[in-house]
Amino acid sequence: MKEKVVLKMDKKSSGVEPEVVKETAELATEIKPEEVPDVVPIKKGLEGWKPRTELGRIVKEGKIKDITEIFAKSYRILEPEIVDALLQLEIDLIAIGQAKGKFGGGKRRAWRQTQRKTAEGNVPSFSALAIVGNKAGYAGIGYGKSKETLPAREKAIRKAKLSLIRIKRGCGSFDCICGEEHSIPFKIEGKSGSSKIVLMPAPRGTGLVVENECKKILRLAGIRDVYSKTFGQTRTKFNLAYACIDALEKTSRIVE
Repeated sequence: MKEKVVLKMDKKSSGVEPEVVKETAELATEIKPEEVPDVVPIKKGLEGWKPRTELGRIVKEGKIKDITEIFAKSYRILEPEIVDALLQLEIDLIAIGQAKGKFGGGKRRAWRQTQRKTAEGNVPSFSALAIVGNKAGYAGIGYGKSKETLPAREKAIRKAKLSLIRIKRGCGSFDCICGEEHSIPFKIEGKSGSSKIVLMPAPRGTGLVVENECKKILRLAGIRDVYSKTFGQTRTKFNLAYACIDALEKTSRIVE
């Protein structure tokens, strides 16, 4: 800031006393307001992220602030950090495995263990099926396999973020006129392998009338009320989960 110094003689003493006078009118014309870029702050934990794709660089620079822009332009997400920067996701695991028990009656668990025969002996491997969602119309599913449980889970979560889908929600039940996005807009059907699932709109307050593992998917997708029917080998939770995702994906595909 520029300041104007005026020298004023003091009558009581022979010295000189400086008096500072600020010229506000001149400063207002000279100083230009700095252009502050409208950038979305990077979330905690993503400061050291170095984007490897053009979409990642655009997201980190703050040029894309909403994930709906990515789906509207049909961009392909190749980095899980893009999803982490734009959405607040929750993670859950589908129980696709079974613990050892008497006569095959073991308890369901998230890890599915398999073995490979080699000359050195049995080599075990673990697989996991993860589901991610923001409870507001976005969800994804991913499968990961590794020699240890934790790397398998991390692979599954990473693939789930890369396979994120947009889900159209609504109030499609004939006996509900609330107009809120608590259910699905219409009856949909999904299939994977030998498993088939049919999801039907339900009135508000009904809850999730569906298999327990599919409840995790619908809850993370933001659906609170739905009826369902299942056909085929529903004990194979792997195929049933993918059938549920296939049905939810058709909501946005048919509407568009």
